[in-house]
Amino acid sequence: MMMRHIFVTAIGISFLLVNLANETLAAEAGFAERDITPDIGMEQPGGYGKSFHRTLHDACKVRAAVFKDGESSVAILGLDALMVPRHLVLACRQEIEQRCGIPADSIMISASHSHSSGPTGMVQPGEYDHASEFVQKLAYEKSSTADPVYLERVKVAIVEATCEAHDKLAALNVGFGSGTEDKVAFNRRFRMKSGFENTHPGQGNPDILGPAGPTDPEVGVVAAWGDDGELVGCIVNFVCHATLNPGGISANYIYYLERVIQGVMSEDVIVVFTAGASGDVTQVDNLSPYVRPQPEQWSRMVGGRVGAEAVKVMYSIETTKEFAVTSRNKVLKIERRPPRPDRVKAAYELLQDPSPKADATELAFAKETVMLDALLQKQPFADVEVQAVQVGPVVFVSNPAEYFCQYGLDIKKGSEFPLTFPVSLANGCVGYVPTEEALGPRGGGYETRLSSYSNLIPTAGTTIANEGIALTKQLQPGVIPTRAPHPPFSGTGWAYGNLPPQVD
Repeated sequence: MMMRHIFVTAIGISFLLVNLANETLAAEAGFAERDITPDIGMEQPGGYGKSFHRTLHDACKVRAAVFKDGESSVAILGLDALMVPRHLVLACRQEIEQRCGIPADSIMISASHSHSSGPTGMVQPGEYDHASEFVQKLAYEKSSTADPVYLERVKVAIVEATCEAHDKLAALNVGFGSGTEDKVAFNRRFRMKSGFENTHPGQGNPDILGPAGPTDPEVGVVAAWGDDGELVGCIVNFVCHATLNPGGISANYIYYLERVIQGVMSEDVIVVFTAGASGDVTQVDNLSPYVRPQPEQWSRMVGGRVGAEAVKVMYSIETTKEFAVTSRNKVLKIERRPPRPDRVKAAYELLQDPSPKADATELAFAKETVMLDALLQKQPFADVEVQAVQVGPVVFVSNPAEYFCQYGLDIKKGSEFPLTFPVSLANGCVGYVPTEEALGPRGGGYETRLSSYSNLIPTAGTTIANEGIALTKQLQPGVIPTRAPHPPFSGTGWAYGNLPPQVD
């Protein structure tokens, strides 16, 4: 009898937990932002060598959204940055938890991957202090490096924006939805007549057979209004590299996305942008027969169309003040793949040659081979955090990679949530994570080459996707709010509409 009693009690607890999971809770939302515009003369990140900012186009920002359901709180941040290094994420989370009580593991900090932003990467301060003087010179003097002063500025901005958003928590009217923008983003990798894959083979190249990967045109939206009908803040999720560079320091196309939303709604709206799985998706249409737009026009077009689609979604969705928020995360230890010893030896010899017979690409990857060899001495495995943050019927599933688009689609397919928005380059950065096919014998493209930036084993992308899907299974999906159902048909239609024609 005792065993039976325990069994029945467990069943009862199980039903109780299910009911609690399905229960909608009174929820609050808050938004805030801070400026992180780099100084003129600071490094412009995004390449394997050094480049410096000389002009200013528009401001770079940290934007934060905080949600609380009475029991749990979560924060989702979008930065106008190439990447957010792991050490910065951990430091910010710790301080935010201490200052405003949001659990560290419930904070998602993501980068837009703007190539026109401030120096948050690639090489981190002190990262190669263990290496030889020769390797240190390659890392610190010949590579794109993070600025410790700027990193501290970004840290302060992340903490302040998140805590202000927490302080602004209010019972807002929150809606959830998605739309489609399929005219501005394209897969940049192609299957070629050679039998291999090629990244950006060039417009009009007759050897192109077709795209080697998909795109994802979904524009994901979470938006919050005050009782006065004014939009307070929103989150927009979209899949496209931020490599437009309209000219000088800039949030990239996200600037124009924000301008469109603020222009229609209110100039005070906080627009949090999260980048989807866009590792192989950019604004460049290699199949187009037309000349590419100029950078400024191109930035307006991409950001404007995505922003306009987000506005259309906002005008279509219903809202609620009751939804659950929660999060799950898991840190994976994923092995890095080492370069062959003979390649390391050849790379050293090439770089030490005072008159190397090699082009810039070969020299760049020789440098990266030597740096990776040194990195592996200290970090043979990478910390890869996968996180799922729920806001009602939406789940944001993050990874710290320039994640190939197919994996994002796989996560969406495997999730049971009504809306699933993958977020790349969140909570750290491990570089490109291509598909296993792209890393296979018929693959190719620079994303598949070993570097100090991109070096995880071929199965990493599948592992990350499976873990992300598994985390979503631990959560109870909410329901997208809808209008009340129409009452049953009364048996009479509109009198004006039920009239015969008169033509006599």
